[in-house]
Amino acid sequence: MSAPTLFLVATPIGNLEDITLRALRVLRSVSLVAAEDTRRTAKLLSHFDIHTPTTSFYEQVEHEKTPRLLERLAAGDSLALVSDAGTPGISDPGYRLARAAIDAGFRVEAIPGASSVLTALVASGLPTSAFSFVGFPPPRAQARDRWLADVCARRETIVFFEAPHRVRATLEAILRVVGDRPVAVGRELTKVHEELLRGTVSSVLGRLTEERGEFTIVLAPADGELKAAEPLPPSDQLLAMFGQMTNDGDLSRREAIGQLAERYGMSSREIYRAVEDAKNSVE
Repeated sequence: MSAPTLFLVATPIGNLEDITLRALRVLRSVSLVAAEDTRRTAKLLSHFDIHTPTTSFYEQVEHEKTPRLLERLAAGDSLALVSDAGTPGISDPGYRLARAAIDAGFRVEAIPGASSVLTALVASGLPTSAFSFVGFPPPRAQARDRWLADVCARRETIVFFEAPHRVRATLEAILRVVGDRPVAVGRELTKVHEELLRGTVSSVLGRLTEERGEFTIVLAPADGELKAAEPLPPSDQLLAMFGQMTNDGDLSRREAIGQLAERYGMSSREIYRAVEDAKNSVE
């Protein structure tokens, strides 16, 4: 590396196989890695046998650490900035360090890679030609409702993060403030327990059973046409469809019920009752 450079290095959001060869080369070559959480970054570096020193860089210490990191760049060192997961600078103070380095005349280079925003968006089945990432909703109910009314009036797909203990309340607020719009809710993306629920807000609420992990929500644009749910078929047809999905289609009962709930705009509980009633009617 010639000129001292601040590298913004994307790291995996879950699956370590998503690290890029270029990211590994840079992390090995720089003099220092500035990390949102040095403990998490230490595990990543250890996994790939990288021994570059690390220093913490998060919101509470950024004012103290930024001048020190700029001094390292001025001394000729190249540095890497990483977040806990994904691309640094997205909903974290990394962008302010990048701005400070740019203003000081240093080279700033992004090393692209994993992003939960794009991962959720492209797998959502919702329009991708225009979208906005809007961070986290406000935690308080009234502020969140106003925020939703504002951002969800836009004519592009909306992507945002939400904390696990607030995700259900936020989806209920969307249903109340915005309406039963198509949505995709991603949890623990690329990890062992990855889950992506697609459908209307009401149908996803009915299938949301696990409220732990990291959530990314993708909401259809305001001018998107809401696909009308199909009417529930007669009991014998529903039972035959369920049997085909679980036997020939090799789906679990839960997966089949979830897909039927999405197709017919109902909650998983309602579909489960309908399937059980259909079984009882033929016994």
